[in-house]
Amino acid sequence: MKFGFSLNTSRTIDLDKLDKKKQESFTDDIPTFKRCFACGGCAATCSAQQHTDFNVLKCNLLFRRGEFETLEKELEKCMLCGKCTLVCPRNVNTRAMIIKMRRTLNTKTNL
Repeated sequence: MKFGFSLNTSRTIDLDKLDKKKQESFTDDIPTFKRCFACGGCAATCSAQQHTDFNVLKCNLLFRRGEFETLEKELEKCMLCGKCTLVCPRNVNTRAMIIKMRRTLNTKTNL
């Protein structure tokens, strides 16, 4: 029987299944990552966002959630210009954060 609509798949994230070692090693290498309070300054000045749907905040959230497959596609859009790092009021090194995320994900695929 068709009702004219369908049910969406669940977007529930089981935090117990996350690979926390990657996130812990990430914050060890980029300690400023913990300072981010998601003000959006980085996303507002992003050069890549003017031409794509790239968003630094989205990358931050995807990494914390452990959604690495989606994150890997997002990170390809970043041009590493560093504007996001310059405007951050908490001095979060977002450029280094993006580079480290790329390296972390490449390590994952090479294993």
